[in-house]
This record gives sequence, C-alpha cells and structure tokens, in this order.
Amino acid sequence: MYQHYKEGWIEVISGCMFAGKTEELIRRIKVLQYAKKKIVVFKPAIDNRYDEQMVVSHAGTKVDSFAIRRAHDIFKYMDDSVEVVAIDEVQFFDDEVVDICEYLADQGKRVMVAGLDMDFRGVPFGIMPRLFTMAEFVTKLTAVCTKCGAPATRTQRLVNGHPASYDDPIIMVGAAEKYEARCRHCHEVIGKPQLVKHNLK
Repeated sequence: MYQHYKEGWIEVISGCMFAGKTEELIRRIKVLQYAKKKIVVFKPAIDNRYDEQMVVSHAGTKVDSFAIRRAHDIFKYMDDSVEVVAIDEVQFFDDEVVDICEYLADQGKRVMVAGLDMDFRGVPFGIMPRLFTMAEFVTKLTAVCTKCGAPATRTQRLVNGHPASYDDPIIMVGAAEKYEARCRHCHEVIGKPQLVKHNLK
C-alpha cells in the first residue's frame, strides 16, 4: 500500500564566495516554479550589491524576493498557501532565523537557504553550524582558488589589495573588489591565532 510522506524539511547550500551558492538556490527555485509551487524568496536588506530587491547571483541570474531586515519579517509574507521558502545570504541573520526555519519545516514547508559557511577569517559564520545540524540536506560547493587553481573553500578578504586583519569587522558586503575565493593553503588572514604544534600533543 502506498504511503504518502510528510512534507517539510530544511536544505542548506553553503560554501565560500564565488562557489555558485546563489546560482544553485535560484536553479532550485526555478525548477519549483515550473512545477507551479507557491514560493516566497527572501534576502537580507543589507545585501544590496546588485539589486535592492531581487536575489542576484554573481553570474547575473536573478529572481524576485523580499528584502528584510530581520528574520521575523518572513511571517509578514507567509500564508497557508506557501509551499516553499527560500532565503539567500542566510548567514547575515541572527539565531532567530534557525528557529524560524525549524518552525516552517515543521509546518510542512520546504525551506531552502544559501549562505557562507565560513567568514573571511576561516571561522564558522554565525548561525551556519546550527543550520547544518538541523537541516535534512546540506550541499557544500567549492570555487576555484584565484592563486593556485585548487578547489577553493575559503573567502579571502582584501583591503587595498592586502589580506584583511583577523580583528576587522566580520560583515563587509562586497564582491570581486573586496573578496576572492582561495584554497586552504592560499588563504591569508593577518594576525590569525595559530595552533602551536606542541599544544597538540
């Protein structure tokens, strides 16, 4: 006998900058739009690099969205007919966004989020570890290191062409003029604390 499963789960798309996270999120959105699913898309208002309102990938793909200042504003645009909720640059929101994603998934919504897994220092970015833990599906994308061509998993911040300092502000919205994709070995952060080998014994 056929048994219908319950709808509602969380999908996370993560990786460094220029790995194609937003592109992948938009691809999934468009597939679901073709399937006539009712979708609402959100992004943090702070991310106005390419457009004040639309979610836009570095490659220029775009989709309509609501630019919100705090995660709780999601509820202003929700009703029972919504089947899918998509959030880009989710790392810019506070802890409440995780609880909201959990609530929406429990209510039968498919929740798709995209965000940086690490900040420019190579440290887990804000709420992302919690989202990884709560999600049913996690996709980690890589870019190409701009220095050596290896798989890039880290975001290099440059200030006047030089690596940023570990003590610089975490959030500094930008694109190619301030950031590059780097591999583990080419990633540089001035003043980053280092493990000393004898401490690992």
